[in-house]
Amino acid sequence: MREFLSAATSFPAVPFGAALAVVVFFWLLVLAGAADHHSFDGDLDTDVAGIGGVPVTVTVSVLVVVGWFTSLTGTVLMHRSGTTGLVRAGFACAVFAGALLIGWIATRGFVRCFRRRFPDEPPPSRQDFLGRVCTIRTGSVSSDFGQAEVVAADGSTAIVQVRLAGPADGAALAPGSTGALVPGGAGALTSGSAGLLYAYDDAGEFFWVSAYDKALDPGPPPPPRPRTAQRTGARRTPRRTG
Repeated sequence: MREFLSAATSFPAVPFGAALAVVVFFWLLVLAGAADHHSFDGDLDTDVAGIGGVPVTVTVSVLVVVGWFTSLTGTVLMHRSGTTGLVRAGFACAVFAGALLIGWIATRGFVRCFRRRFPDEPPPSRQDFLGRVCTIRTGSVSSDFGQAEVVAADGSTAIVQVRLAGPADGAALAPGSTGALVPGGAGALTSGSAGLLYAYDDAGEFFWVSAYDKALDPGPPPPPRPRTAQRTGARRTPRRTG
């Protein structure tokens, strides 16, 4: 125990020990709800060091823990070697640099495994709603007013702004009617009629909705049929001899 305390309070283990105390205190705050594990994501760019892709607090915590354990082990070996003077100082600096290097290697390996198991997914976008059936939630839809409820691919719903353009400008969409966005559709969209929102306006932050005939929808394409091996030679028939 005395050897452990002596090594933990000596250079190069003591800087990592102080950092480890800060890391433990931070995660206690996270568990208590007083801090967020994404608190420092905007302050440090870990991609430069090749350890980006996970929260900064996680990468720093792994680096500190591995570095502390490595430096502690090196400090114990340094004390047991009995070196003094400049040799001991050089040994301590080498242990400190080695602890940083091993910590970085271990952290990079952890980050790579984490990325492989949990790949980045693109954030949800309003463009994902294009071509989806929506339900009108306002009394009418015109070229400057309207709202609709749309279901995303994951089953969640969202209220979006919709506008009616083309020959059907100003046509009424009763509450409960369905629509899907289709370019250039004509005719009034009333309760129970179908439509197709076909485009998104970035400046106005709304979708364009137009008439759509569900009976004309061919549906998803059929799956491709498996290819059969082509025969290269013709089958010969035996010749009869009389």
